[in-house]
Amino acid sequence: MHLHHASGGARAVDEFVAAHRPRVAIVAGSGLHGLADALDHAVHVPFSDLPGIPSPTVAGHGGELVCGMLESLPVIVQRGRAHLYEGHAPEAVVESVRFLAAIGVDTLIVTNAAGALRTALRPPTLMLIADHVNLTFRSALGGAVREGEERFPDMSAPYDAALRARARQVARTLGIALEEGVYAGVLGPSYETPAEIRMLARFGADAVGMSTVNEVIAARALGLRVLGISAITNVAAGLSPSRLSHGDVLRAGERVSSNLERVVRGVVRTLAGT
Repeated sequence: MHLHHASGGARAVDEFVAAHRPRVAIVAGSGLHGLADALDHAVHVPFSDLPGIPSPTVAGHGGELVCGMLESLPVIVQRGRAHLYEGHAPEAVVESVRFLAAIGVDTLIVTNAAGALRTALRPPTLMLIADHVNLTFRSALGGAVREGEERFPDMSAPYDAALRARARQVARTLGIALEEGVYAGVLGPSYETPAEIRMLARFGADAVGMSTVNEVIAARALGLRVLGISAITNVAAGLSPSRLSHGDVLRAGERVSSNLERVVRGVVRTLAGT
């Protein structure tokens, strides 16, 4: 697909897509950007070079696409993401997902930083996302149906079972603890109150964060397979005497990012063999 954009960054994406036909993209969340640094022959394209994709304003979110090779497979790493709480409309938050689908990506690996609601989740650790609860009360699918998207996408299995099985096998082989659970996506930007945390736990959620759910809804409407992994960086409010801070979340994300990178690398390695 030729993107017909004038900017040098967009031309670089054009050239990478034409040469390598990447099918896999990885969204790197708060403090989880080591994967972008690990790509061979990397080409960096800021969001500002790509029409419609807003640049993040949050610390720990770089705001660029990085095209390159990972485990001999061409991939695109989305370094950072836009959030609803920054004032963006839902359709702007998922514009990068729509862009990736338009250039031929069919498998999306999403990562995020999240707070633990379940006592068995001891941060910093990793949680494979089995399902989610969208409590942002927003949907990027409102309005006219976009070309290539379903009006009513089936969300009975938003996170691909085969990809989750691959991730579990990779983690076992590497000796990395990988829990599994339900992610609750909320609007933010304030952290939740203890009463809200108790409510989320009663809803069946195991971890909570401020991203991902709308991206996954858009990805499923476009027919993309999705794998989701949360870096559990903190215990949610009311479950620990400690106050929460974004700085602490970033630091915990850095501590667990090595294991996250190893798991994602392992999954990509299995995809390279298919």
